[in-house]
Amino acid sequence: MNTSTLALAVALGVVAQQASAAGFVEDSKATLGLRNFYINQDTRNADANTQEEWGQGFQFNYTSGFTDGTVGFGVDALGLLGVKLDSGRGRHGNPDSSKYGGSVFPTDENGRAVDDFSSLGLTGKVRISKTEARVGTLQPKLPVVTFNDGRLLPQTFEGGQITSAEIDNLTLIGGQLEHAKGRNSSNNEGLSIGGANNAETGQFSNKFYYGGGDYKVGKDLLAQYYYGNLEDFYQQHFLGLIHSWAIGPGALKTDLRYFRSDSDGKNGSAAGRAEGYRSSGYWKAGDADRGEVDNATWSALFTYSLAGHALSAGYQQVEGDSNFPFLNQGDGATAYLITDRQIGKFISAGERTWLAEYTYDFAGFGVPGLKATVTYLSGDNIDSANGEKKEWERDIRLDYVLQEGAFKGLGVSWRNATLRGNTSTADQDENRLILSYSLPIL
Repeated sequence: MNTSTLALAVALGVVAQQASAAGFVEDSKATLGLRNFYINQDTRNADANTQEEWGQGFQFNYTSGFTDGTVGFGVDALGLLGVKLDSGRGRHGNPDSSKYGGSVFPTDENGRAVDDFSSLGLTGKVRISKTEARVGTLQPKLPVVTFNDGRLLPQTFEGGQITSAEIDNLTLIGGQLEHAKGRNSSNNEGLSIGGANNAETGQFSNKFYYGGGDYKVGKDLLAQYYYGNLEDFYQQHFLGLIHSWAIGPGALKTDLRYFRSDSDGKNGSAAGRAEGYRSSGYWKAGDADRGEVDNATWSALFTYSLAGHALSAGYQQVEGDSNFPFLNQGDGATAYLITDRQIGKFISAGERTWLAEYTYDFAGFGVPGLKATVTYLSGDNIDSANGEKKEWERDIRLDYVLQEGAFKGLGVSWRNATLRGNTSTADQDENRLILSYSLPIL
């Protein structure tokens, strides 16, 4: 039994003894989220067929209150079920079963999508004053670790986390993660990074430590610092500033981010990298540091909003021999970067990326609930043995949420993306159609 499982068992035992407490029951909430998800990925310049899958997802969220007293106890539950509606061996994206799963569903031994997959995650929690500890299933959303929710079901992690808001305007967060459950899986896996996450020969770690805080410097400025350490892979420092400034009838939001990442443990030695504890990136032939994490990534994003319009412009620079490192088990992961978009992430060694985005909220045009977004990213200066590489992506997104009637809250989202370039990533055209609805139960 691992550390988080043991701690969760103890927490659940305490809750079971005190569950009749008024706060535990009265403050409990439960919802059933429904997501109908269709994806079509057309790979243009590689020996691969179109990936096309369709499924129905069910997400049960239960959040308890806390038992009465100085020390309050509670428990949360997350139940996930994905049901296949359509997928074939030639469209599943994993015909030889060499990957963790296909685009949406896990893969059986014959390279076909399974009919359904499910999991249940439990989280024990303890609250003292304005400090809360959680052990079990977690979905962190922090600069150094962010769960992915880009498919039928969301990614989850297993571990423990403490959040404290005892000091005014300061939120402190720290924790340890041991496993991840992919968005197309029912199994917990170890943690890894790009370059080492091959399902059959890759290396993994069960210790990711993280901590940091958000400090509100007045009502318009947020300062952030976070640290993340995946044992035997990398150490990462993050600094961020988010500022809002009213300019005339509109507002300007500035988002500045800086990451510094270096090797840790086995990744810092040639012997360890030979064992597979390595990063993806570009190194010259014969470089003794081949595979070692060495990266600095910084970005600036400016967004001006006026009435229903929002116009953004941004720039990101990736420096060092390695690609930007982040928790990535090879089954779909998210990096906290302004360039992490529908298809690409623009995280290659040496890459410089310009970004432009326009969003319009049609509420001012008499159609509340309707939003449209167009994004364009252009990356160049990517290091490679064959000279500079380039890539670009264009995304179109249309979202609509019903504002009234029997199906109030029903959401429809169409997302179209095109990725082109001369990198090792194949050119792609992709469409996603998502219907979502949330039913309150408690």
